[in-house]
Amino acid sequence: MTFAGAAQAAPRVLSLDQCADQYVLTLSPRASIVGLSTRADDADSRLRALARGLPQRRTTLESALAAKPDLVVRYWAGDPRFIAQVEKRGVRVVTIEDASDFHGVRANVRRVAAAMDRQAQGEAVIAKMDARLDRSAGAWRGATALYITPGGFTGGDGTMVHHILKSAGLTPKPPGPGFQPISLEQLAIKPPRALVLGFFDDFMLANNRWGLGRHQVMRRVAAERTVASLPGAMLGCPDPSAAEAVEILAAKAPR
Repeated sequence: MTFAGAAQAAPRVLSLDQCADQYVLTLSPRASIVGLSTRADDADSRLRALARGLPQRRTTLESALAAKPDLVVRYWAGDPRFIAQVEKRGVRVVTIEDASDFHGVRANVRRVAAAMDRQAQGEAVIAKMDARLDRSAGAWRGATALYITPGGFTGGDGTMVHHILKSAGLTPKPPGPGFQPISLEQLAIKPPRALVLGFFDDFMLANNRWGLGRHQVMRRVAAERTVASLPGAMLGCPDPSAAEAVEILAAKAPR
């Protein structure tokens, strides 16, 4: 049995997870979206307002079959068995790749847009993203800053948030690759010149009741040194919203 159907102007699209939701809501005509993830309208979903009124589906084969998509878009959801069964029925599956810079985001946009035959829309999204980046480039003139999450981690070289800070003209500290824990003692003894908070919006803090973000030392340093607080909805997925985070940082730069 196949439900891919004949070629049409806009394929019926099913999104499997919250990051895929952002791409589908950005690029697909609303009438062609046959399903979003169950987190599409959560507080940390950037396009949650657009998700309202659209069907939400669990990541099961039965749910996918009921939606009758031509195209499935995913980032992390859907195990290999699920993907194989969907593809067996003639449905194309497009996977959003992890991205640690805006080159990767552009590639993702083009990949998903091509699968939807929405290349012009994809290029428009990229142009808007690049305009944000051009306006924001170098705003902080190399000033050093520490990025930190409520759980006490920073994003080093090779992470998207590291690239976000650099795109706004900041020099992320401390140096080093990947995600690294921050010492509370070091934060107290030698606080950073500038602090960039990530995921400190109320929704994320609720899930970090015992994290470093709630410690009195962290609260004191944050009150004195924070230059920007970036919402989780702009940081959780490798998508064009990362450029909005760059723009927020650039707007906080001293003139």
